[in-house]
Amino acid sequence: MRNLKVILSYDGAEFSGWQVQPDAVTVQGTLASAIGRITAEKVLPQGSGRTDAGVHALAQVMTFVTESSVPTENFAKALNHILPAAVRVLEVTEAPADFHARHSARAKTYRYRIYRESICPPFLARYVWHYPYQLDVAAMARAAGLVVGEHDYTSFAAVDAEKEREETPGSKVRTIFSSAWESVSEELVYTVRGSGFLHHMVRNLVGTFILVGRGTLQVGDITRILEARSRSAAGATAPANGLYLVGVEY
Repeated sequence: MRNLKVILSYDGAEFSGWQVQPDAVTVQGTLASAIGRITAEKVLPQGSGRTDAGVHALAQVMTFVTESSVPTENFAKALNHILPAAVRVLEVTEAPADFHARHSARAKTYRYRIYRESICPPFLARYVWHYPYQLDVAAMARAAGLVVGEHDYTSFAAVDAEKEREETPGSKVRTIFSSAWESVSEELVYTVRGSGFLHHMVRNLVGTFILVGRGTLQVGDITRILEARSRSAAGATAPANGLYLVGVEY
């Protein structure tokens, strides 16, 4: 019995998110099928988090347990031979029995890309949010710094009535270690590193920072929005296609 840790990259535009669903092509379901073909086992790999439909990953981490005799070093090549081109396994290693892709994670980094030119190249369109309108980037940078630290991020979490009933007080408290915007060629890029992230949290942060850039919100409003602990206080959810899971730390 081995507990295997897999690092993989995928194009989220090809999938209906990470989590397996009936009648939908998902990353988790696609991986489970590929692993089953190799090991003849029914396995449901566990990811570090559930990326939404359209969200990409540069280095997602997953774990699965196998009794297969296939050598660990052969798994990457075998999986990449079966998987569609939109998913690539970068590395497979054996992990301790108690290691879990999600529960063992200590920090994650996400990146969001906004394309600023008037015309977005068609081969780039599904990997960025095309936003060619005027923005106060300096104000957005100052606003991004205000979410650093330990906070209750309810205002930036997707509203899910079913999950709300299951959650305990303080369950939406997270720690953001760094939060910054930078201009990279024709793009405006937001990078955030934190202990963990709530559903839609990064996309809701980006949507709110855009309102600061447009002047609809002031920089100081970010503190007020955090304290409100209400999703209606923050901005709209930014499109999924500009978001990337960059890496997971353990």
